[in-house]
Amino acid sequence: MHLASMRSPTVSRLYLQVPNGTDPADWPDERIWDELDHRLGRPMVRGPVTTKSVLPMRSSVTEPMRHGRLSLAGDAAHIVPPTGAKGLARTHPSRSADPYPGGRCLHKHDTRLPLYCILSTRFVGRGTTTGGGCSDSLVGYPRQNRRPAMASFLHRLGRLAFRRRWYAVLMWVVVLAGVGAGAALAPAAPDTGFSMPGTESQQALDQLQQNFPSTAAGGAVARVVFVAPDGQKVTASQNEAAIDKAVADIAGGPQVAGAVSPFQAHTVSKDASTAFTTVSYKVAAKDLTDSSKQSLEQAVQHAHDAGLTVEVGGTALATTPSAGGAGEGIGIVIAAVVLLITFGSMAAAGVPLLTALFSVGIGAAGILALGSALGLSATTTTLATMLGLAVGIDYAVFIISRYREERGRGHTAQEAAARAVGTAGSSVVFAGLTVIIGLAGLSVVGIPMLTKMGLAAAATVAVAVLVALTLVPALLGIFPRAVLPRALRRAGRAARSVEDSAETATPTDATHSGKPNGGTRWARFVLRRPLPVLLLAIVGLGVIAVPVTQLHLGTTGDESKPTSTTERRAYDDLAKAFGPGSNGPLTIVVDAKSASDPMTAVTAIEQKISATPGIVSVSKARFSPAGTTAVFSAVPATSPTDTRTADLVNSLRSERPTVTSGTGATYMVSGSTAINIDSAAKVQNALIPYLAVVVGLAFVLLMVVFRSVLIPLKAAVGFLLSVLAALGAVVAVFQWGWLAGLLGVTTTGPIMSLMPIFMVGIVFGLAMDYEVFLVARMREAYVHGGDTRKAIVSGMGTSARVVVAAALIMMAVFSGFMGAGDSMIKMIGFGMAIAVLFDAFVVRMAIVPAALALLGNRAWWLPRWLDRILPKVDVEGEALDHRPEHRPEHRPEHREATAEAEAEPASVR
Repeated sequence: MHLASMRSPTVSRLYLQVPNGTDPADWPDERIWDELDHRLGRPMVRGPVTTKSVLPMRSSVTEPMRHGRLSLAGDAAHIVPPTGAKGLARTHPSRSADPYPGGRCLHKHDTRLPLYCILSTRFVGRGTTTGGGCSDSLVGYPRQNRRPAMASFLHRLGRLAFRRRWYAVLMWVVVLAGVGAGAALAPAAPDTGFSMPGTESQQALDQLQQNFPSTAAGGAVARVVFVAPDGQKVTASQNEAAIDKAVADIAGGPQVAGAVSPFQAHTVSKDASTAFTTVSYKVAAKDLTDSSKQSLEQAVQHAHDAGLTVEVGGTALATTPSAGGAGEGIGIVIAAVVLLITFGSMAAAGVPLLTALFSVGIGAAGILALGSALGLSATTTTLATMLGLAVGIDYAVFIISRYREERGRGHTAQEAAARAVGTAGSSVVFAGLTVIIGLAGLSVVGIPMLTKMGLAAAATVAVAVLVALTLVPALLGIFPRAVLPRALRRAGRAARSVEDSAETATPTDATHSGKPNGGTRWARFVLRRPLPVLLLAIVGLGVIAVPVTQLHLGTTGDESKPTSTTERRAYDDLAKAFGPGSNGPLTIVVDAKSASDPMTAVTAIEQKISATPGIVSVSKARFSPAGTTAVFSAVPATSPTDTRTADLVNSLRSERPTVTSGTGATYMVSGSTAINIDSAAKVQNALIPYLAVVVGLAFVLLMVVFRSVLIPLKAAVGFLLSVLAALGAVVAVFQWGWLAGLLGVTTTGPIMSLMPIFMVGIVFGLAMDYEVFLVARMREAYVHGGDTRKAIVSGMGTSARVVVAAALIMMAVFSGFMGAGDSMIKMIGFGMAIAVLFDAFVVRMAIVPAALALLGNRAWWLPRWLDRILPKVDVEGEALDHRPEHRPEHRPEHREATAEAEAEPASVR
């Protein structure tokens, strides 16, 4: 009988009688019965293979037997092999490594009956062959291994980690200590600066460094601003003398490359109320010695004692912003409280925090150890820490939650840990892969700093995945009962020890008390009103995303710092006296190699640029030692973050042919302002290719996981909704100033140019995390016999609570970084927290079940040709249900059914 013909509910049991005189050991071994269970879709209920086997099934025999005998009695079908059949062939004689071969499944000298021949009713006696009738096509399975390797491999890994728990813990302690020692002994990472390959501003900087070797590349800068007392001028003899002395003291300080008096550099305001000098250093800001900083501070103090108001901007005295500070600690405390409420156990709450600390410690120490060799900055460590904490806690939460669920179903501690790693661990692997894809995809942008940050954070996420798959089950082995719910722990005290062998595990699932939980009630609510819920969620996110249409990218500087800092006061004094553009002068680099008279050519270009609308003033040009390259500054009338400044830069570049006509020279526009404008443009141009690469790869990955086309499409659309809404909220707070004071945002301005690309990469990975964890449970329920609506209720009931807890934990961790001193870290922390809020609670909790309810069973549609191409990974852990040790006959609750099957009436036999 073909499996394709077994569709009618007429036959509910199938009997296979072992012929008299044969050795039962020649008949189906455990793996063959596993395969039969798997193919017929239901587990066997049988006793020892001596006289018969009983198979509950909803099937009907419609084809005649070609060999042997088939008898029908009531709801039972009885198959009797022919005389001479000695057993079931487990392997092909010529392909012993393949337990389920295709093609000819019985050699002419083999006297055993192949399993495929039973399924196709081709019984074979001694000395006969089956021909092609026993091919795989009869049962509709490909020739490859039918049992996906992912769940089985992770099951074995989890069991090994549980059994060798102390070795696993010791291994990770040694890794952490080794990487930590490497970080402690590694030299400090050099300051590689911020580069933007392929942009005009970067090319101008490179040319400047080649032709002006005395200019320190990436050296620290201090802009000292002198303000005369009210009613006085800096040009007064007493004030001028104090300023000249201060500048001379600064120029003579250690590590100083140069400092010029403002009266010689003509950097005195028109009303003579303010003057400034720019101090350049030979080394980067982080390499300045204490004596260099003290020399600058003492000179400033002497001028201040003379009655002048003196402020210092630039990078020389700027303090390194903290990553998260106390806010990060508060976020971790909130995460611990959420874990304690979710699990109701100190051990269950502590394990995720402990494993997350391992992940972050190894990742951060690895970055520090490799920082000198790879040029990794402090910001790289911050991003890796942020993500390592978030995903490290979440991944452990999902595995521990599944462990508790499996214990509630009656599995022993070892088997529950193994199954948790085999099922939830599979989701962790694919969720981690989506995060890694999103972070590694940052290299598409072409900004070296962004690439390093993304790859370093991706490596930390990979460590978090490995820790979750090995250290978490090891800790479960150390605390097998302590992580359980209180009700399950009480029930376990009356039973045997949980560390004994799997003979009498008692199922006492406190989570299946019959009372629907919040996830189940919410799912049923959505199923009753799927269309209104879907429309309300989409419209709500759309409204919040409206501000993104006014997104203005840029890079904030000292103007974004609190007024309590000297850098902010220096910025304000310069803007007041010299105009807002004085804080971001443009650097014009003139290449006069081809000019007949370089000096005349540079002068002509300088005059034409000074006459350009929007340019307030230009400085005197400086020539390189070779006399072929010159540089001068042009001060715009608008601030560095003003959109009119970007228009001015673009105008200077577009009018270059006109400005340089007849001079034989050319020029490039650079400087910090131009660099920021170029970086924003580069990020905007790279955003669409980045989205295409990342979403495309993740779409394929999700098709493999869920065996569906529509679910990955829905996941991508949901991600776009959440990231656009999050960007809209960032614009409203950091650009428009809504609720800025409440959130600790002191100054509004443009959104950091790297912020959108960061948000897209990180939010994408996190969104796919929730998609995998939530929908994987729905698919698990679907493939085990439920329709889509029942699968939605089942999936939400088992995973909604954990997904909500994981989202709250991530929000707490990300919100902790809003206390950082660095504006970019503060903005990323807020953006990530609000994105998790939208994605977890609106997209995944509302849009996903509503969309699946409207799609119905069509949600799982996958073209047959695509199904054959895509690998089968079994993220639902279906293969684990067919392992020999997990057969129903090994479970106490099935022994009674097996005994009844042995007592079937003789008429049926």
